[in-house]
Amino acid sequence: MSTTRLIRPTPPTPHAPVVAAPAVVPERRRARRQPVTWVVLGLLGLYAIGPLLVFASNSLKSAREIDSNPLGPPRSWNWSNFAYAWEQAHMGGALLNSLLIAGATAAGVAVIATTAAYAMTRLGLPGGGGWILWLLVSSSLPIQLFLVPLVSWWSLLGLYNQPIGLVIIYWAVYSPFATLLVRSFLIGLPAEYEEAARLDGAGELRVFSRIVLPMILPAVLTAALVSGLQAYNEFMLAVTFIQDRDFQPVALSLYSFQQGFTTDWSLVSAAGLVMALPVVVLFLVMQRKFIDGYVSQGVAA
Repeated sequence: MSTTRLIRPTPPTPHAPVVAAPAVVPERRRARRQPVTWVVLGLLGLYAIGPLLVFASNSLKSAREIDSNPLGPPRSWNWSNFAYAWEQAHMGGALLNSLLIAGATAAGVAVIATTAAYAMTRLGLPGGGGWILWLLVSSSLPIQLFLVPLVSWWSLLGLYNQPIGLVIIYWAVYSPFATLLVRSFLIGLPAEYEEAARLDGAGELRVFSRIVLPMILPAVLTAALVSGLQAYNEFMLAVTFIQDRDFQPVALSLYSFQQGFTTDWSLVSAAGLVMALPVVVLFLVMQRKFIDGYVSQGVAA
């Protein structure tokens, strides 16, 4: 009688877990690159704020000191330059005019761009491709082509030398870009929300104001801010269509410091800083909306 001998299987030899080698090389490379990165960023930052620092330094110098040392720090700080610039250029009224013109421009461009973009993307406007081509062409044409006929027409209509006449021109100049900006954002939005609102009985105006407008608000604010800043800093159209000093914006007030072939750069620098202050404050307050609008527009595009 034969017996069967059971062979017990040999348990597998446990292997030690494989431990990955520490990533020493990437850390070393990162440590080597970090000083170079900081140097490059520092140079770029100096390149960006360098002109502003020189501008601020020159606003505290005398005209003679600027001629002898235009890039160095001031020897004595002449704070009186700001008072002289404010009085000589009548900057109080000029700043108020600029803020009113820029605000009216921003509001009008926002309304025009929003309604036009909504009509092209949601209402099936006939000839949509032709309208887009017209916007691209009109935004690329130089405004100098239209100065002579505009002066003639505005004189006949009584809009010459009037702030509202300048604002209407700004609407026409800045609306094409703003419309394309808002349109590119609208294209990326799903239409299901609007269809659901229509099924619930909402009219087109209610769909636009309650559904679409809150979703495209970052793009609308961005278009309004860009248009307002452009109108605030614009010079050529303002000097052409506004001759009355009581209506002149602040950009034209800098022209009052030029006397013949000489320019008092200390007063120009002081007035320029005063002119830039509202823009800086506005950007600091609205920077998140401004950046979010551009980022959202880029993602939608």
